[in-house]
Amino acid sequence: MSAPAARFRSLHEGRPSADGGPLVLPGPWDAASARAFADAGFAALATPSHGVSVSLGYEDGACPADEMFAAVARIVRAVEVPVTADIERGYGLPPREIVERLLETGAVGCNLEDTEDGALVGPAHQADWLAEVRAAAGPDALFLNARVDSYLRGATDPLADALERGRRYVEAGADGVYPIGAPPAHLKTLAAELPVPVNAISVPQTAPPAELGAAGAARVTFGGSLAMKTFAGVAEMAAQMAAETAAEPPG
Repeated sequence: MSAPAARFRSLHEGRPSADGGPLVLPGPWDAASARAFADAGFAALATPSHGVSVSLGYEDGACPADEMFAAVARIVRAVEVPVTADIERGYGLPPREIVERLLETGAVGCNLEDTEDGALVGPAHQADWLAEVRAAAGPDALFLNARVDSYLRGATDPLADALERGRRYVEAGADGVYPIGAPPAHLKTLAAELPVPVNAISVPQTAPPAELGAAGAARVTFGGSLAMKTFAGVAEMAAQMAAETAAEPPG
């Protein structure tokens, strides 16, 4: 296991706790944002596929694999802290190639979701696929964070569905489970029932990191929300510049 991978795993230990709270992982979308988050003192980073895709000129979910892996590699090279990567469902690549390409970027972990073509993948099928990724990576090289989309895709009973999926994914070798969109009340149950760190998302529509940690989340990520907030700020600045330019008297 590489030193960055070992350091990243150790950051999850004992979380959440009364004194340490959850591991907070900002989501950089390029090298400059990664440096800003690392310089601010964050111990590790988690790239968001949404933010990276938009920064490269693509809609969420439409970024080609080559460009996503190249972007992750640039982010990893820009900082000294460990970086884990959101790579959707692996872009249709075989498990061994997913692992090889991730390791080439220098990333220490990844999110892999259980949505394909806009629908939930069957839990048994997803668990088998995750087991193949785990076997290709070995036990320690990558922190495998299994995203559970029960809440995102409108499962009839999202808590029960997330628990079933989470248990299967842990048995398949997942190091963490990410029930994206689970409310704090459900996080308490998920964290109590699943024997691995539970990842929660903090976006404007959900709770802040401290509240998610109090509910049992061991780590908190932000999806593409930080990138979107920055891009909105740039758009506002551009609109203001355009207005000021149009208001200038002819010279």
